[in-house]
Amino acid sequence: MDRDVYQEPLVSRYTSPEMQELFSERFKFTNWRRCWVALAEAQHELGLELVTQEMVNELKSHIEDIDFEVAAAKEKEIRHDVMAHVYAYGLQCPKAEAIIHLGATSQFVVCNTDLIIQKKAVRLVKKALVNVIANLAGFCRDYKDMATLGYTHYQPAQPTTVGKRNTLYIQDLLMDLKYIEILEQQVKARGAKGTVGTQATFIELFQGDHAKVRELDRLVSKKLGFDTVFAVTGQTYPRKLDMKTAETLAGVGSSAHKFAVDMRLLSNLKVQEEPFAKKQVGSSAMAYKRNPMRSERMTGLARKLMGLPANFAATASNQWFERTLDDSAIRRMDMAQTFLLTDAILKLYVNITSDMVVYPKQIERYLRVELPFMATEKILMACVERGRSRQDMHEVIREHSVAAGLAVKEQGVENDLLVRLAYDDRVPFDLPELENLIGNYQEFTGRAEAQTDEFLDEVVAPVLDRYQHMIGDVDASLKV
Repeated sequence: MDRDVYQEPLVSRYTSPEMQELFSERFKFTNWRRCWVALAEAQHELGLELVTQEMVNELKSHIEDIDFEVAAAKEKEIRHDVMAHVYAYGLQCPKAEAIIHLGATSQFVVCNTDLIIQKKAVRLVKKALVNVIANLAGFCRDYKDMATLGYTHYQPAQPTTVGKRNTLYIQDLLMDLKYIEILEQQVKARGAKGTVGTQATFIELFQGDHAKVRELDRLVSKKLGFDTVFAVTGQTYPRKLDMKTAETLAGVGSSAHKFAVDMRLLSNLKVQEEPFAKKQVGSSAMAYKRNPMRSERMTGLARKLMGLPANFAATASNQWFERTLDDSAIRRMDMAQTFLLTDAILKLYVNITSDMVVYPKQIERYLRVELPFMATEKILMACVERGRSRQDMHEVIREHSVAAGLAVKEQGVENDLLVRLAYDDRVPFDLPELENLIGNYQEFTGRAEAQTDEFLDEVVAPVLDRYQHMIGDVDASLKV
């Protein structure tokens, strides 16, 4: 690492080697050469006499051994990266030099390579996403029946279960997975379309044979690993795809952000925490602290990711006619960052969900404090069954609930709502009867446990079965 110049933190700190490799210079330029090989090979197979098998073989033999210094020096001279690499490739392939890039425009290699990268990158995202879902599914199953205080507006509400709460995160991720599956179907090859997408040069090369030019488009795309090709393009593949890609990945960021913020809130309550390494330092000053730093990092990275789609929307909407070049510089940064951010976020998500910690006693403490308030509706219904007016009992319970709540806040005493109700002559129950009405915490969680089982069995399991081959092979270790 060169410590004298700026280093991209997404690479130096946060992302997987697999995703980094896809956006590396070597991967890009070797795939440019694969595009040139695919074009020449398809032209030869379709009978273009200018291109011989010997030329194709020579090109194939020099896909990997790029002379980056020669290409860089030439680019500095001519200010054109594609032609600089055509030149460097030609020096290594003197027999094929004349037919490299034959009939193509720069975007033939740039666009097709970008699409190759994105196709592989989307698969890495999908794999990580599946592993997060699998981790959360196991956690939900383990804690499906553990009652915990629910919150709305971050104020205590009816109890739910730890497992049920986490099904909400899975449901978000399943929606993300569905959109990724749709996105995969949209990532097609640009193919061999020519300078402005009309294939005019290829029509000349094949002497007006439209069938052969159409087959060239299909054959090149197939050789590059695509089953489908965009039927029409301008000079580039439609930048609308970039916009939808960014939106889809930003959706993953939104789901992760929701989970990470909830984890930070739970950590503050000391009821659930992310993994914490034995020698991890929470604060330079406060040695006791267990900061949720992984979730905080997820929040920050997701915030950055969620802000990127606007750039892609602006680019897509500013492609004048067949193409303008204001997309080049921003896409060099934003396309890589979009996938690297998603990779970093899911790496953290897998890491956190692999070993979350739950504190049952702390959960019970919050339930014990709030449950008398939670039980008021049950008490109200029981009073009506004893012949009391619902409206009258509602007012009585409301008065005592407000008073008990103020006492807890202002005096720091235990919640004595049941005692207050028991000593009110208008309430037809004594204290033991009221305590018996409350019963155990589980009675207040409704169908939370059953919903969790049903969701995992009927919704999640079929998805995980379909992607079983992706589960377990993700390195979620963190650098820092």
